[in-house]
Amino acid sequence: MGGPNAAAPHAWQFVRAGVVDQVVFRRGEDIARLRELDPKLWVALACPVQGLEFDARTLELIDTNHDGRIRPPELIAACEWVCRELRDPDTLLAPHATLAVADLAEGSALAPEVARILEIVGKGAGDALTLEDVTGRSELLAAMRFNGDGVVTVATAQDAPAQELIRRIIATHGSMQDRNGEPGVDRAHADAFFADVQALHDWHARAVADGPAMPLGGRTLDAAQAAEAVHDKVEDFFARCRVAAYDIQAVPALNPSPAEYEALAGHAIDARAAALSALPLAPVTPGRTLPLGGHVNPAWTDALARLRDVAAVPLLGEGTEALSEAQWRDLLARLAPCREWLRTRPDTKLGAADSPALDAWLDARPALLALIAEDEGVEAHNARIVDLERLIRLRRDLVALLHNFVSFKAFYHREGAIFQAGTLYLDGRSCDLTVRVDDAKKHAMLAGLAKTCLAYCDCTREGKKMGIVAAFTAGDIDFLFVGRNGVFYDRQGRDWDASITKLIENPTSVAQAFFSPYKKFVRVIEEQVAKRAAASEATAQTSLTSMATTLTTADKAAAAPAKPGVVPKAGNGRIDVGTVAAIGVALGSISAVLVGIFAKFIDLGAWIPIALAGIVLAISGPSMLIAWLKLRQRSLGPILDASGWAINGRMKVNVRLGASLSQVAHVPATARRMARDPYADRNGFAGAAAAVALFAAIAVLAWRMDWLDTRLPAALQHGPEVPAATGTPAS
Repeated sequence: MGGPNAAAPHAWQFVRAGVVDQVVFRRGEDIARLRELDPKLWVALACPVQGLEFDARTLELIDTNHDGRIRPPELIAACEWVCRELRDPDTLLAPHATLAVADLAEGSALAPEVARILEIVGKGAGDALTLEDVTGRSELLAAMRFNGDGVVTVATAQDAPAQELIRRIIATHGSMQDRNGEPGVDRAHADAFFADVQALHDWHARAVADGPAMPLGGRTLDAAQAAEAVHDKVEDFFARCRVAAYDIQAVPALNPSPAEYEALAGHAIDARAAALSALPLAPVTPGRTLPLGGHVNPAWTDALARLRDVAAVPLLGEGTEALSEAQWRDLLARLAPCREWLRTRPDTKLGAADSPALDAWLDARPALLALIAEDEGVEAHNARIVDLERLIRLRRDLVALLHNFVSFKAFYHREGAIFQAGTLYLDGRSCDLTVRVDDAKKHAMLAGLAKTCLAYCDCTREGKKMGIVAAFTAGDIDFLFVGRNGVFYDRQGRDWDASITKLIENPTSVAQAFFSPYKKFVRVIEEQVAKRAAASEATAQTSLTSMATTLTTADKAAAAPAKPGVVPKAGNGRIDVGTVAAIGVALGSISAVLVGIFAKFIDLGAWIPIALAGIVLAISGPSMLIAWLKLRQRSLGPILDASGWAINGRMKVNVRLGASLSQVAHVPATARRMARDPYADRNGFAGAAAAVALFAAIAVLAWRMDWLDTRLPAALQHGPEVPAATGTPAS
């Protein structure tokens, strides 16, 4: 991704955080030449547009392909564009949401638009636009007569003919909504309407130009339409008459049968009913003429009367009340050119529009197209307003996005990264590494590779629901379980009820792992003791029940005669001597083993501390080793990858960083307790016994190691005995 200045590579500066080298943005030139930074050095390569603690509109303006994700090419294009438009890109490092003409680069196409909007909102030429000025201007444009959407409504046109024309287009060719939600027409609708108008106009013009085709002039069209309307029924009538003339016996079959009339008579007769329309125009007889009025099929009375008035009388002469087949053929021949012209009528959505209406619409076309063109001309200003909004938003938000995408400065400096949803308070600690989650089951499949203790929570507030995952990176996890409740504060300070729904257990520290085996051992003992106690309680309850039954039935047992030959068994209360002896032997053996072990342990002498350390290491070592390995692998990457990010580095979360992300409750150093806790646990006999045993073990160890020889009586000392002095014999 080398830039145009590849011959003189840009001098980048990096800082190491989270065991990852991260670029530092010091100047506007760093932003302008972002294309030259190797993508392998970016912390992230993609992030979602939604679900982040960041202005969603800014991300939408950067997401030029509208796929809901931000990638390096889009971010690079945004950086280069904003640096070209600004006079001094260094101002990006001090974010603020204003823009003045003086802030723009010389020759920027946005400068005239800034001056224009400043004038509209009533500010001076030297003032600065705010984001509210630009977005408010967009809303104002939507309410203006011409708002740049290319759609003109009835209200847009200020003269009656244009308004009527817009209504006609909407009625025949549909409409689309303008930015105010009002129905109107755009250039596509207008072009489709006028194409139909022009086609019909040209069709009418061809008929007028052809004189022989119009024997009745302008009335020929009505005559041809009247003949066309009854053509098939008239042809059917004369065909029936010809068949009747061929064979008189066919007449009853060619006319309606009584059954057909009975079917009609069975319900109310409608002159427009299909069953009635299907009957012949008039009774069929050989060689009969077709009456155009009087005794004809009621369903065709109006059509035949129209044929008589507009075609038969004008073409065949006054007094024509019936048509012979020859007259019908003559009528069709004289109207044939016009009927053929009718068949070439364009298929449009305009219906039976006449020539005067078509001419009026064509006359109004230039005015309507001029309105549309004027509205479309405003769109150039709208596009520049969107660019102004984009520039102001990037000037305010771009550096923050770079610190959460190219580097993770906002996260490692504890400034609040855009993926951090808020703070979860639960189990006496606060968790700052919380991420929004839509599907906990799907998220956990990948996030589990982070080797971090994760608690998935459902958060509810005022009927709303949100899912989060919180990383517990400090303290113990002994009392984290599904169903545990807490409170979640989002980045806006709103409190949500939080409840754990899924837990992924992992160690939070080596110290926690050190005590883990002992806690498990104590937990197993507690469980076994609880089981034995429950079993003993059940046995005692059974014995008490049996005893109570015996007492309540003692009189019956005494009254019952003894069976001959049966010797009563000895009572259970007597203790068997063999059992006592066996118990004594067992206790003695155990005591001997314990004494032997203790003696061997004491015989180690100076190696006793090492032996103790070895025992502790043997118990806690494996757990601590596993915890140490997992803590070395603890990473932020899988958590964000599962949320739609593309994290480029491993983003390790070491112990020091983890301790800052999850903080355990501590009483302030300046605080003091006012009184003794009246409910504090009493150590009792067990505590005293443990203290005595510990003191005795230390005393024996000190005696065995000869630490107290100088202070003990000679009889208890381990030192070698000094031989008694003897007199030297006299020589």
